[in-house]
Order: sequence, then C-alpha cells, then structure tokens
Amino acid sequence: MSNLALWSRPAWDTDRWLRDFFGPASADWFKPVNTGFSPAAEIVKDGDDAVVRLELPGVDVDKDVNVEVDGGRLVIHGEHRDEHSEDKDGRTLREIRYGSFRRSFQLPPHVTGEAIAASYDAGVLTVRVAGAYAPANQAQRIAITK
Repeated sequence: MSNLALWSRPAWDTDRWLRDFFGPASADWFKPVNTGFSPAAEIVKDGDDAVVRLELPGVDVDKDVNVEVDGGRLVIHGEHRDEHSEDKDGRTLREIRYGSFRRSFQLPPHVTGEAIAASYDAGVLTVRVAGAYAPANQAQRIAITK
C-alpha cells in the first residue's frame, strides 16, 4: 500500500492554491510581474510595398510608441502601461502583459525613412514601407571580352 495525499490544504485557502498553481510562491505573488512582452507581428507584401502590422491593443501610441529607422532596421519600441493597478480585495489574476517592448526588422539597403508611414487603428499599428520589394538596381549583364 502506498501513501497518497489527495489534498493537504483546506479547500478555502485560495491564495495558496493560486500561488501553487500559477507560479512560484513568493511574498509578492499578487504584484504585477514586469517581464515585458513582444507584440504579435505580421509582414505582408502589397505590390512593391511591405506592410508590417503589430497588435498593440490598449497601448497609447501617441505617448508610448516610437517608430524609427536605425542602422538599416525598422525599429518599433514602446511600453504597454498598466493603468488599472488597483486590486479589489487584494486579489488579481493577470493574463495581460505589461511592460516595455521592442521589435526590429531589417530593411533593404535602398529604403530610407521617407519611404515609411505608420498608422494606428483598432489596436493594430500598421507600418508601410514603400518600395521595399522594388529592385534597387536592375541586374545588368556584363559582356565578356576575349
């Protein structure tokens, strides 16, 4: 016969159950974890343009998001702030990630900042890179002399 403990704690100890189930037991378990996040992105071809879309629901893009060209890369960085940090009865279950983010995409050598436009609608940041798929220089055949 083996020793088997079905449940060693009272069922009403919800704080301990949540700590054991969802993460490491610590004194600060109910405080938000600032691990940052990486917003989901997609890149699609639209003619000669590349269109980058990032999911940023709940982010104030005017204050908290920057889109820039740095070293031949399209860099989008910012922060998703927690505006609802007050807890009712001291208990919260958080599935939304808050914190800083940074996404970076290599640009073709011929693309400059003037070819880039950004807009935000319905929680999606859209960045259009004009001419990203247009050939910078057409291939040219060189004659071989003998």
